[in-house]
Amino acid sequence: MGEACDFVSVDMEKIHLGGKEHVIRTGHGSVSVIVYGDQDKPAMITYPDLALNHVSCFQGLFFCPEAASLLLHNFCIYHISPPGHELGATSIYPEDPVPTVDDLADQIIEILNYFGLGAVMCMGVTAGAYILTLFAMKYRERVLGLILVSPLCKAPSWTEWFYNKVLLSLLYYYGMCGLLKECLIQRYFSKEVRGSVDFPESDIVQACRRLLDERKSANISRFLQAINRRPDITEGLKRLRCRTLIFVGENSPFHAEAIHMTSKLDRRYSALVEVQACGSMVTEEQPHAMLIPMEYFMMGYGLYRPSQLNSSPRSPLSLSCISPELLSPESMGLKLKPIKTRIPLEDPE
Repeated sequence: MGEACDFVSVDMEKIHLGGKEHVIRTGHGSVSVIVYGDQDKPAMITYPDLALNHVSCFQGLFFCPEAASLLLHNFCIYHISPPGHELGATSIYPEDPVPTVDDLADQIIEILNYFGLGAVMCMGVTAGAYILTLFAMKYRERVLGLILVSPLCKAPSWTEWFYNKVLLSLLYYYGMCGLLKECLIQRYFSKEVRGSVDFPESDIVQACRRLLDERKSANISRFLQAINRRPDITEGLKRLRCRTLIFVGENSPFHAEAIHMTSKLDRRYSALVEVQACGSMVTEEQPHAMLIPMEYFMMGYGLYRPSQLNSSPRSPLSLSCISPELLSPESMGLKLKPIKTRIPLEDPE
């Protein structure tokens, strides 16, 4: 499979909390990438869920000081937005062809080639997790590991397909209306934070609503059409040899899918963390629950948090909630080479 491509980068001199935006023209349309950190470090790419971008999908995780110290100490972060999902995006021309999920995965290889990146760590949420898993199957030599949050791997069930068709109709006729936002909020969050008659809606849900107002309905529709036509990639999961860490909220609509996906992965290289009282978007709803499992996961690559921050924070996860494989990093791939950073790594005290 060829990786050569023609692309042009338009560097948008925008600062997003210290990150720089690059708009990269690929063979399947332009893609916004926000880069945070030292580009001499190993790369981690992220890909959000439907109608989201790096702010609405990963801000909670990267605003968690302990998680930020783990990730930014070891990686340069490349936040990839689905086409037209970036901050300030305009509507994509209607005559532009709707990309397939393969097109979206192929965009990623063009992005890596533009930045001169080799193998990367990948983190994706739900639809974004599907795209990154597909990318890992197509370009195995370019993926160090997968961190997947409430991932998809099967083709849509008839129920999901029909539900997505309803969402597409809402987008077409009414745009980002109140009903559509309610459907998306239920996709992302558990009822504990969505609020009720007796309890107000949480700040993270209110912030997500405001950010959804900024999305262009035509752009969301294009990504949703691609996801609603996705093929089943279950058969390819056994052939993945990169280490894979899966998080899923126990109240996620995609909980059963995450369990199914875990059962199909090679157990030597994968582990599952189920987060209690949480919806799909663990990165926003319970980012602290991701820290301890990610620390164990990173240890398999020889990576640690900076020594001055070695104490682990309180977490909604007790050790009994963490898959046993995570408590023995050696069982998850001793043969894999550790990632090297420019900063000398110190052993935890």
